[in-house]
Amino acid sequence: MTQPANETRDLVILGGGLVGMTLALAAAKKGMSSHVIDRADPAELTAEGFDDRATAISTASWHLFENIGIAAGLEEFACDIASIAVTDQNKPGRLDFQPGEGGGTLGRMFPNRRLRLALFEAAAKEPLINWVARAHVTERQRSEYGVAAVLADGQKLKGRLMIAAEGRQSPTRDQAGIAIAKWDYHHRAIIAGLTHEKPHGNVAWEIFYPAGPFALLPLNDDADGTHRSSLVWTVSEADGTGVMKLGDRAFLAEVEKRMGGVLGKVMTVGHRSSWPLGFHHTARITAERLALIGDSAHGIHPIAGQGLNLGLRDVGALVEVLADGARLGLDPGDPELLKRYETWRGLDSFMVALATDGLTRLFGVPGKTASAVRRLGMAAVQRTPMLKDFFMDEARGVSGDLPEILRA
Repeated sequence: MTQPANETRDLVILGGGLVGMTLALAAAKKGMSSHVIDRADPAELTAEGFDDRATAISTASWHLFENIGIAAGLEEFACDIASIAVTDQNKPGRLDFQPGEGGGTLGRMFPNRRLRLALFEAAAKEPLINWVARAHVTERQRSEYGVAAVLADGQKLKGRLMIAAEGRQSPTRDQAGIAIAKWDYHHRAIIAGLTHEKPHGNVAWEIFYPAGPFALLPLNDDADGTHRSSLVWTVSEADGTGVMKLGDRAFLAEVEKRMGGVLGKVMTVGHRSSWPLGFHHTARITAERLALIGDSAHGIHPIAGQGLNLGLRDVGALVEVLADGARLGLDPGDPELLKRYETWRGLDSFMVALATDGLTRLFGVPGKTASAVRRLGMAAVQRTPMLKDFFMDEARGVSGDLPEILRA
C-alpha cells in the first residue's frame, strides 16, 4: 500500500542530489520510507549542458548501484578506467596502476547528468519515497520524539531521523552547532570536455604541477568515433578568472602544453566550468536524531576522485546500521544506532580526507629538489606490488570495513 505523502516516515532527507537520492533508494530497498526535500528543479539539473562534469565511480559504488537497481540503465554510459598513470610534470618516473589478469577495472566514468537521470527516474517510481522538489525549508525541528521539516508553503513533513545531505554549505549541520574544520586551497578546478586525436585506451592521467593536478579522465567515444575525455585542471585562485576568459584556441594551446602529447592533438573543448576547492571535515557526523552524509560531513580535494564515492560509503554504512536496528525493533533515531554510524564512518572518512590533503600539499611543493624526491618515491612504489595493490584497492573503494550493499 502506498504511504500517504504527509505521513510520518522513517527518514527526512534534506538534499536530493546524488548522495541524498541514493540514500533514499537504498533505504527503500530495506523497507524504509523517506521524505526527500530539495530546493532544485530536477528538470534543470538534468538538462543538456547544465553540468558537463563526469564522475569516477569506484567498484564498490558500482556494486551499490547494482544493489539498488539502477546499474542496468547506466551500463551503456560507463567508460571503464583500465589503468591510472601518474606523473610529476611529465618527467621520467611515471607510476602506473593497472590490475593484473582478471583484476577488473579501477572504476568507471559517468557523466553526472546520466547519474542524476538514473536516480531521479528510479525515485519517481518508488512508493516509499515522497520526493518534494523546488522546496524551501524554513524550519528544522528535532526532539526526542521525532523530526520535522517545515516548508515555505506551510507543509510539515515528519519523520524519525533527519539526514543532512545538502552539500558543503549545509544549513542543517550549522543549525545543529556541529563544529567543522575547514580551509581554502586558494585553487579552482577548471572542468571541460575535450575531443582529441588519439584514443585514450581507458587510461586516466594524473599529471602533477606545482599549481595543482591536471587530470584527463576517459569518456566513451562519440557515435562517430570521436575520442573524448574529461579535463579537471587545478589552477591557482589568482589565475582562475584569466583561464576561464581565454578563447578556445588559447585554452586548447595551454591544455596541449600540459598534456605532453599523451592524447595527441586536442580538437575541441566543450563548455567550461570553474569550482573553488577547499577542505572541510566535521568534528562529528551525528546529533540528536540527525546524521550527516556526503559533503555535509566532509569535503575533500578532487585529487583522487573520491568525493562522491566517500559519500556513497556513508550511504551504505547508514542504511546497514538502520536496517540492523529495524530488525531489532529499534527506532531509526535511536542514539545507539547513530553512535554505531559515527564510529563506522568517522575514522574512515577522516583518513581519506587527510590522505588527499597530504597528496595535494606534497605535489604542490615547488622546485627541482622536491620534484626529484617525489619521482624517487613514485619509482619506489612502482617497484612494490604490495603497495600498488593497496592503492588500487583504495581507488576501487574495496578496502576496510565495507557495508554489505557496497559488495558484489
